[in-house]
Amino acid sequence: MQQSDSQRIVITGVGLTAPGASSLDQFRANLLAGKSGITTLDLRYMGVHPAGICTFDETRYRKKRENKRGSRAGCISVYCANEALEDAGITFEEYDRSTTGVYLGLTEHGTVETENEVYNISKFDYNVDYWTHHHNPRTVLNNPAGEVTMNLGITGPHYTIGAACAAGNAALIQGAQMLRLGEVDFALCGGISECVGSFGIFASFKSQGALAEHPDPIRASRPFDMERNGIVISEGGCVFTLERLDSALQRGAKIYGELAGYAMNSDARDFVLPYGPRQQQCMEMALKRAGMDAGDITIVNTHATGTRQGDVEECSAIRKTFAGCTSTYINNTKSSIGHAMGAAGVLELAGNLPSFTDHYVHPTINLDQLDPDCAMQGLVSGEPQKLARVDAVLNNSFGMLGINSVVVVKSFVAG
Repeated sequence: MQQSDSQRIVITGVGLTAPGASSLDQFRANLLAGKSGITTLDLRYMGVHPAGICTFDETRYRKKRENKRGSRAGCISVYCANEALEDAGITFEEYDRSTTGVYLGLTEHGTVETENEVYNISKFDYNVDYWTHHHNPRTVLNNPAGEVTMNLGITGPHYTIGAACAAGNAALIQGAQMLRLGEVDFALCGGISECVGSFGIFASFKSQGALAEHPDPIRASRPFDMERNGIVISEGGCVFTLERLDSALQRGAKIYGELAGYAMNSDARDFVLPYGPRQQQCMEMALKRAGMDAGDITIVNTHATGTRQGDVEECSAIRKTFAGCTSTYINNTKSSIGHAMGAAGVLELAGNLPSFTDHYVHPTINLDQLDPDCAMQGLVSGEPQKLARVDAVLNNSFGMLGINSVVVVKSFVAG
């Protein structure tokens, strides 16, 4: 069924910070070059481990004292939101701030701040008089989205979406739905991760046997490889500007792509172990809602994190969904930037959006010896694959407690 231009949702701006990059152009260049953004982090109680750290201009859009009062997640969010607006050419002469929505996905929030405060008062015999009075506004779940609204004067709705590592995709879906319902006229949507500040997250993955180790940090994140041994934890953020197509065309906006379909479902099985059959169902639902067949997808960006079972389950689901699709190519972005948790889905989608214009499929790196259980037709590794055209990208993003999200973005075609 053909949708009206008021129901078609397009991406018109991208703002991001990822390990090794602080703009989409830089991020894309790194991905095509197979350049890893992973370094090491010496975190208290944990020692030195591979991690993805972001470097960006933290005071470009707000002052140092505002960053100090807010949270690291808020700092990343404000930077990404402003970058997205600048990229889209939005100055709020085009839209009313009261009908603008801010929807950001998070895996968790408040852990870093709480750990820091407990550590701080340990220096004063745990006297809570030394606990910061900024703690509550820093740790409420809506903090990153709320900091964006305060920075930009947005008075429309804001909230964060807790969907584990599917959260970035979930926030993008939420923004599209709110636009289609007419609840907002313009949306800032994305995902944020500040996870590298939490020793608890590192310690938990290590206790599960799921924290990546390697003497060379840039080789630590290695989905599908026989020698993979876990997740590289990363921080990062990505925010998209979403608009209804009629509004975007009216103002002459550049369009990165059209949000064609999406789906979310639940495994309802285990706290941490993924389940391929439910992931397959989620991909099939997204394709159905997009009105597309599996063969219409040019690029599948995998969620694969470098864990043993996680990679195998997803690869099984992809093989079944895309069986016989000889013109579908598969890649992985985490091999280059690690796992950015709540930001993973949107960062990985952003990294693939330029393929609509440059026609390259960026490679999976660190894939020296493919696990036979992860073998997939069309898997791109080592070097980028040049295509004649790229029509659609399907982006997988899955999370703990069995939450799955899939987003399909297609090349924009007028009419």
